[in-house]
Amino acid sequence: MTIEMSVNGRSVATEADPSTPLIDVLRNHLDLRGTRYGCGLEQCGSCMVVIDGKADYACSREVGSVAGRSVETIEGLATGGTLHPLQQAFLDEQAGQCGYCLSGILMSAKALLDRNPAPSRADIVAALDGNLCRCGAHPRILRAVEKAAATIRQGAAA
Repeated sequence: MTIEMSVNGRSVATEADPSTPLIDVLRNHLDLRGTRYGCGLEQCGSCMVVIDGKADYACSREVGSVAGRSVETIEGLATGGTLHPLQQAFLDEQAGQCGYCLSGILMSAKALLDRNPAPSRADIVAALDGNLCRCGAHPRILRAVEKAAATIRQGAAA
């Protein structure tokens, strides 16, 4: 069956069984390998993408459920060779060690900042609750999201 959706602002159509996990379509049909497969059980968040503005697990989301909808992946964050403020802040704060979890964390943080450009520390913690980092970089991750939020607010004020 042909599934049509918008991925990173681009209309795409792919042949897939509607019950195929979205992560499989992103990685294997669309060659977008930045979305990571972790647990497959909605418990680690490494597969997180943004669907119609909301962070969601790509490992358990059936591709048929996103037909006609907007999906954003880590590959869609940088534009024109310029890193998204979240990506830059994560680099500046050295918020990643192994990096396996980061694409999911970045997408959860993006969904948060798109709806709330001035989140409290508690808001950030709540938004990242579905994401695990086994490296122990949580304090740096939180600082990076706060820094990105400040950068985004400054850009909006300019």
